Amino acid sequence: MSQLKIYNTLAREKQVFTPIEPGKVGMYVCGMTIYDYCHIGHARMMMAFDVIYRWLKVSGYQVTYVRNITDIEDKIIKRAVENGESIFSLTSRFEKYMDEDTAALGILPPDVVPHATAYVPQMLSIIAQLEQKGLAYKSEDGDVNFAVRNFPGYGKLSGKSLDDLRAGERVDVNAGKRDPLDFVLWKASKESEPDEVKWDSTWGSGRPGWHIECSAMSCATLGQHFDIHGGGADLQFPHHENEIAQSEGAFGHPMTNYWVHNGFVRVVNEETQVAEKMGKSLNNFFTIRDVLKLYDAEVIRFFILRGHYRSPLNYGVANLEDAKSALTRLYTALAGIDSGAAALEVDWNEAHAIRFRDAMDDDFNTPIAIAVLFDLATELNKSKSVEHARQFKALAAVLGLLERSPQEFLQAGVEEGGMDEAAIVDAIARRSEAKKARNFAESDSIRAGLLAAGIVLEDKPDGTSNWRRA
Repeated sequence: MSQLKIYNTLAREKQVFTPIEPGKVGMYVCGMTIYDYCHIGHARMMMAFDVIYRWLKVSGYQVTYVRNITDIEDKIIKRAVENGESIFSLTSRFEKYMDEDTAALGILPPDVVPHATAYVPQMLSIIAQLEQKGLAYKSEDGDVNFAVRNFPGYGKLSGKSLDDLRAGERVDVNAGKRDPLDFVLWKASKESEPDEVKWDSTWGSGRPGWHIECSAMSCATLGQHFDIHGGGADLQFPHHENEIAQSEGAFGHPMTNYWVHNGFVRVVNEETQVAEKMGKSLNNFFTIRDVLKLYDAEVIRFFILRGHYRSPLNYGVANLEDAKSALTRLYTALAGIDSGAAALEVDWNEAHAIRFRDAMDDDFNTPIAIAVLFDLATELNKSKSVEHARQFKALAAVLGLLERSPQEFLQAGVEEGGMDEAAIVDAIARRSEAKKARNFAESDSIRAGLLAAGIVLEDKPDGTSNWRRA
């Protein structure tokens, strides 16, 4: 039996996973800063850790999955003020939208969802410990900053030395800091800011810096030392580097054993066919909601899972269309086979399942696991075996795939201006009558018209026809 190996960003290698407490896993993932709709890059991050969460549970672990909500931050304040609404009104609305979008994509909810505003006392406690150890200081402008050069291990996650870090690139230049590399732990209040973002503290009225939020929430929900800390590759530096400095500086021991980061989403320019970094500043990002208007949610899920979570993922029309066609092939393999209504369980001793497990135990290698599903689909196309179909669906369900009936997927969705089901059924009935009357020209014409409307007919030996959307 294979052992689970995880690529640890800190160690820069795959390592055998050994939990701190046998049989249990604590996993913290940096979640959303909620002031706008989630985009496809956010979906990629949440999908990556959804699969990790699922596989850890399939592997028999009792998992506590924590994914936080940042509901106090500069961008949130700015947007709320612009909208003329409260911070709570803004963040609660977009948290609701996020939950709707992730549910549509089959992303399981975390076990614990801490909100930053509920953990300010814990943040202040950590800041006080850092100050006592000479790792934090109050500057002339009222902010409390972390003294980076006083923490010997700074840079170990990102691989950056202090000499590599120059002011004006990835760090804020602030006259109140002793060193340009220092980062803020507590921001002094400004008169122009709403009262709801002001908390009392030893250092005066203010609000937390972004980095301290996750140190406090992870510690409060999982303890000072836990198994897995995850997030997007863009958080590796400075956010996660700063988390390590804060948590290890305050508590004096490692924060987490395995650092896990998912890769970026790149947008394929439809004119040049060149993949470019996705970003709001480049105006080339796509919200989950907008993509769901164009593609079935399971197609999007399948598209994301076909790439390894650590690899860059190219987003483009051709990529999504290819994913749609590939997922259709998997569903088509199940068409006409009754796998039963009972809950399906994987036979982990079966050859395909062994390969599937080996792939998932190798740093959650979903592309190889999906390749196993295609091999099993080929077997199923030949055998039409109910046993193969049940194993096929059970393995796919581990990844949150193939959980609908083939008919439901293949006939799902009506594009704008397209044919609804009633019109399709009527056209098939008219074609059947034409065939009975041996009016083959009319029959062919109806079939061609349906195909032009994106409806594919599959004639069966008994004279009836199945249909699916192209």
